[in-house]
Parts: sequence; C-alpha cells; structure tokens
Amino acid sequence: MKILYAIQGTGNGHISRAREIVPLLQQYGELDLLVSGTEAEVSLSQPLKYRFHGFSFVFGTNGGVDKWATYKIMDLPQLWRDMHSLPLKDYDLIINDFEPVSAWACKLQNRQSVSLSHQCAFVSPKTPRPGKWNYGEWLLKYYSPTTHHIGFHFQRYDDFIHTPVIRSEIRDLQTSNLGHYTVYLPAYDDKKLAQYLKATNVEWHIFSKRQKTAYQVDNVQIFPVNNEAFNKSLASCEGLLTGGGFEGPAEALFLQKKVLMIPMQGQYEQQCNALAASKLGVPVIQAIDEKFVTHINRWIKEDNQVWVDFPDEAAQIVHDMVNRYAR
Repeated sequence: MKILYAIQGTGNGHISRAREIVPLLQQYGELDLLVSGTEAEVSLSQPLKYRFHGFSFVFGTNGGVDKWATYKIMDLPQLWRDMHSLPLKDYDLIINDFEPVSAWACKLQNRQSVSLSHQCAFVSPKTPRPGKWNYGEWLLKYYSPTTHHIGFHFQRYDDFIHTPVIRSEIRDLQTSNLGHYTVYLPAYDDKKLAQYLKATNVEWHIFSKRQKTAYQVDNVQIFPVNNEAFNKSLASCEGLLTGGGFEGPAEALFLQKKVLMIPMQGQYEQQCNALAASKLGVPVIQAIDEKFVTHINRWIKEDNQVWVDFPDEAAQIVHDMVNRYAR
C-alpha cells in the first residue's frame, strides 16, 4: 500500500501530532510525507517527499496575525502550480492534516482524501464556536476540503470526533512541580511579555519564536523554541500560559497542569478553541492589557485544576482509517 500524509506547517501542533501518527502509518505500507507552510519550529525525523511553500499566516507581536508579513510571503501563483503538479494517482490512501496543496490537488484529480485533523472537527455543528457567524467558518470549510473526516477536539462532540492525540513523549514524561510557569504565546513579543511577568513573584519560562539564544529578565527566563526543552519545562511547571491553539493546551491538561489561554486576536479557530476549553473550566482572557498582571496573579492564586480523560487511541484510529478508506 502507498500512503501520502500531508501536514500543515504553520504552527507546531500539526507536526507535533504527526510525530505520533507517522510511525503508526508506516506499519501499513510505503509512506510519503508532504509538508507545506512556513511557521513551524519542530520537525519530523523522517525525510519529506514533498516540501511546498503553501499558504501560511505569520504570527505578529501584539496578539494577532501580522497581515503585512503574511501578504509578503503569499505566493498564489506557486500555490496554483503546486496544486496542479502534485502526482496522486499511485496513492492508495491520502491523509490530510489541514494542508491545502494536497487537498485541492485531490479535488482537481477527483481523488478521495481523509482529514485527520483538529480543524475538521468544525464540520460538525455540535463543535463549540461563538454564536455570531465569522468568515473563519468559510476558511475552515474551504482551506483544505476533503471527502472524509476524522477529527480531534477536547471532547467528543460528534461521532467522528476523538479526544486529542497525546504524543508518547508527553505520556511518558515524569511530572513534578518546581513552581515555575511555562509560556508559549507566539503572537506576542517576548520582551513585552517579560515586562509584564516580572511584576509577579513566581518564575517564568517563556519559549519564543523570535529568539536564537536564551536570556533572563529578573524572574523571567526566555528560551528559543525547542521541543525537548519545552517538554522538560512543561513537565515540571505549575501551569501553562498559552494561546488558543489545540495541541499545547491539550498536552498540558493531560499532564494535570493549570492552563490559562489567550486566543489570538482575529483568529477564529483559536477563539473557538478557547470557548471549548472554557466549557471545561479553563480560564480565558482576550488580550494583554493594563489588567493583565491582575489576571495573572488571580490565576496563580487559584487552583484552576481541570480533569480530562484523553485515552491513547491513536493506533486504533489509524487502524480503522486504513481499513475503511484505503482503496
């Protein structure tokens, strides 16, 4: 059997999940990997068959998307060429994690494909989202369209939605509590964060997309994004301060850490994720402003423990997917 697994490369969550899924898929046949996007710091250990520029957004420094930087890296003619040039006829199974090049290539070549992603959970109207319609619904529907869906979310909102894939390296961590707090807020400048967080009386570990070397400001340590270092910090922290992503909060909740979420401004999916997490009891704030330190100190003092049940189902999900959808 020949399998194509196409992965979104914007942010780290998609590739982090793929690190768990790839070895499982390799048990079923010859696996080719495709990544498109420009904003991930983590990588796969396996070689890529295809690497495309894709269609990505750029994280800003004030809590949202950097629209000008996003526009500058946009290359629609190349996206069009990549969609039309990707050869798919020899694959028995095409799997997509919110990756647009392969999704639209499948549409053009009349090939079936399977979403294995968090984003496809929004196919279900039962998945939490703000009451007011947002153009982000259109983006979730048409950015990476597929014919079949296997979704992941914090809860099983529908029959095709599973709880998060927690990587083995996270499941195997020995946890402790050394009292510090771990921070991953890629849409905020680390220097701005440090100025706020140094006003508290606890230790902070900020993991920054923008720094190549570590530095320290009073009780705040800033590190470049690194998978092993982040996992070590997360395993031994009191809590995680993070954005409105999915995999990061899910892993922290699995490790029974406190979580505080600040969804990106203007990023609809993150707003939906934060709403879903709040229904579990995770506190959410919408911006870093003059009240931020007050919110942080309240979060530090409160328990905010959220109990979740994220069983290890990845192998069974992959098994069922291969047997159901491979031609």
